[in-house]
Amino acid sequence: MLAKVNSCTIIGINGVPLDIEVDITDGLPSFDIIGLPDASVREAKERVRAAIRNSGFNFPYKRVTVNLAPADLKKEGSSFDLAIAIGFLAATGQVPQNEVLKNGVFVGELSLDGSLRRINGSLAIALSMIALPSHRDKTLYIPEANTPEATLINNLKINGVTTLTQLVKHLNNDQKLPAIQPLTGNHYFDSKSELDFKEVKGQETAKRALEIAAAGAHNLLLYGPPGSGKTMLARRIPSILPSPSNDERLEITKIHSVAGLLNASKPFLARRPFRSPHHSASLAGIIGGGKSPRPGEVTLAHLGVLFFDEMPEYNRELLEALRQPLEDREVTVTRLTATVTYPADFMFIGSMNPCPCGNFGEPHLECRCSHNQILRYRNKLSGPLMDRIDLHVEVPAIKYEQLDGQIEGESSETIRSRVEKARSIQRERYQNIAATTNAQLRSKYFKQHCPLAKDARNLLHQAFQSIGLSMRAHDRIIRVARTIADLDRSALIELTHIAEAIQYRSLDRQH
Repeated sequence: MLAKVNSCTIIGINGVPLDIEVDITDGLPSFDIIGLPDASVREAKERVRAAIRNSGFNFPYKRVTVNLAPADLKKEGSSFDLAIAIGFLAATGQVPQNEVLKNGVFVGELSLDGSLRRINGSLAIALSMIALPSHRDKTLYIPEANTPEATLINNLKINGVTTLTQLVKHLNNDQKLPAIQPLTGNHYFDSKSELDFKEVKGQETAKRALEIAAAGAHNLLLYGPPGSGKTMLARRIPSILPSPSNDERLEITKIHSVAGLLNASKPFLARRPFRSPHHSASLAGIIGGGKSPRPGEVTLAHLGVLFFDEMPEYNRELLEALRQPLEDREVTVTRLTATVTYPADFMFIGSMNPCPCGNFGEPHLECRCSHNQILRYRNKLSGPLMDRIDLHVEVPAIKYEQLDGQIEGESSETIRSRVEKARSIQRERYQNIAATTNAQLRSKYFKQHCPLAKDARNLLHQAFQSIGLSMRAHDRIIRVARTIADLDRSALIELTHIAEAIQYRSLDRQH
């Protein structure tokens, strides 16, 4: 007898509908799964067999063939267990093949005792169902542990399942599954950062640059001696970024759901991610990939911040691989089994010392590095990579008078209010084009949205000639100047705005 059951898999960060076909015939006992399954899918036959028997259902000794369609799509993971088990029970007549079964979408991993385990990507699966024209007729059956994140989706019928027996009773109309209770706001992660800019002594120039970067979503490099506060400043950037919108929160949570990084008790991400991978991370870990493509750090930092502390310590190949996502705001990973495009719209923040020992240029400290060592250290950051970083900010060693001062700096809340006002101006200005921040603005829109005063244009021309800026650096100066003007509530980019933007390109003279 043949039975068909609906299921879903994850490709990249998106859910893709699947059909699970189970055919049971007389013949030598066997259990075969076809349709490009990987090892974890092939192992499902042992989990399903044990779960069915230990749940008290009949498992006849017959020839069982399970087809995962479409057959040309690589299948991986353990989330097909529930659909295969329900298909088997339907093919053996232990579950009726009625409209309830046909309109159900079954996703979950089975334990040997028939209970269901939590899976990754249930939010992405729920979102893929919403995109279907017939989603109002569909019901998603997922492990009960996954229901908190799935309840983020409105207008979708969802049932949480604890055991296989419980689900079979529901399908047989013996005992309905309990209704899901929507979670309240306290199930979101805390949207307030514990770090605050008022804790930072001095470094007013760096704070100003960080405010500009946050206001326009610009990339930024902090350079200075060890202990000057580069890492301390970078880790406080999330505290001045505007809170994500509901759509952005949903996208952030979906990515972390697929990656299996959600907190089971508080699954919704209410603040922007801050990712700081170690310099020993692999290329696949940063960009994404692996034998079966998985999202990397550039995707996990989507709509948030990616921080590289001590950039020259990272592998040069890895640093150069950042160039494409920094420019295109997405990354495409190609493997033999699949080609996947991941979003990668993040703010990049880097830090570095002036030399390997960190004392170069310090008047009261001796630098132990040779000229060639300093050149090799700095040349790890190529010109094309530096071109893609909008602001280069020096963070000098702090003086004791500043450290011992009693004056408290501006709080993150005060700075964030200015950032949010600047972002609001940008959203309104770009509502008819494919951009939400100044960093995303394409150069063809400069004439319309970035008008320069005559003296500002003259200064930019002089800087272009004297510093030897690339065309990309020229465009990034205009974008930064646009952000500075937005912070000043100025529609016109004035001389002071361009001058301040140019001063943040100091490292261009070294390349």
